Amino acid sequence: MAVQDAPSAGPTRRGEFAELHRRVTQAGLLRRRPLYYACRSAALLAALAGLLAAFTALGDSWWQLALAPLFAFVMGQLALLGHDVGHGAVFADRRTTDLVGVVLGNLVVGMSFGWWVDDHNRHHAHPNRMGHDPAADSLLFARTAEQAGRTRGLRRLVARHQAALFFPLLSFQALGLLLVTALTLVRGDVRHPVLERTLAALHHVLAVALAVLVLSPLRALAFTALFGALLGVYLGCIFAPNHKGMPMSGPDAGRTDFLRRQVLPSRNLRAGRFVHFLFGGLGYQIEHHLFPAMPVAALRPAARIVRAYCAEVGVPYAEAGLTGCFREILRDLHAVGRSVAAPPATVAAAEAAR
Repeated sequence: MAVQDAPSAGPTRRGEFAELHRRVTQAGLLRRRPLYYACRSAALLAALAGLLAAFTALGDSWWQLALAPLFAFVMGQLALLGHDVGHGAVFADRRTTDLVGVVLGNLVVGMSFGWWVDDHNRHHAHPNRMGHDPAADSLLFARTAEQAGRTRGLRRLVARHQAALFFPLLSFQALGLLLVTALTLVRGDVRHPVLERTLAALHHVLAVALAVLVLSPLRALAFTALFGALLGVYLGCIFAPNHKGMPMSGPDAGRTDFLRRQVLPSRNLRAGRFVHFLFGGLGYQIEHHLFPAMPVAALRPAARIVRAYCAEVGVPYAEAGLTGCFREILRDLHAVGRSVAAPPATVAAAEAAR
């Protein structure tokens, strides 16, 4: 994707987001929904308990591999619940948010909640802005020809074929989160380092102990590898359609207004309720970026207001179907990958044309 300098905010744009915020607030879409999150939490924890009981009852069998996709789905949904907690969509006070988030993230999911909050907040502040958005400087994928041109060795080979390797590379996402969690907790770069270390260590000790006690070493390794790969693909497929293949901005891009900074690099998923359930509501990425603390259950009605308002003020509102999203992503990754082998003049011309 070509790097585009963001336009400077003009006087006519002042107050646009304030007006949108007023309309959304007036519709009652920013109020918290404790009953919704209580029911969702109870259902997910019950599903996890049921899977753990089935895992124990099934014993040392290759049929355990059939449970791996279900574990990946439930764990992914619990991670999405932690995402909402981290954004303040569930609890009003910081202390409760931190406590529940650390328990859910570190103990239940096994990922550092403190690291995720910091990383994700930086993404929300500057979506698709190189040097500022961690997701725009991914180790797995080159998002621009400039990034691809800086790769070397194996990383350069991967960048060249990244479209073909897209789904296989996503299978390493869960492993990457595990490594980042380990490094973060070793350094202690979180608000509650002792609590996070203790709960994350407890999660992984219990997970390893359960696998070793129930399964033979070979089956335990196979189950763990399959679960991790499926969880990585699941999480990757949830987050990839949101921004990949959308306009990028350079690290020195001019400052723009909040409405355009959040809407222009984001893409909504045009799909039915079941698909949005699978995506944890994040298919409404534009609304989520404009109102991060909005409960997931309110994103669908908010989309109608935001879509109409963007048309009213002349801000492009990107939407695509499920297959269309991934087609756009793969097309963009392929174009960036091709630039690796192209002469500099050709790359510059292609970027200008796009």
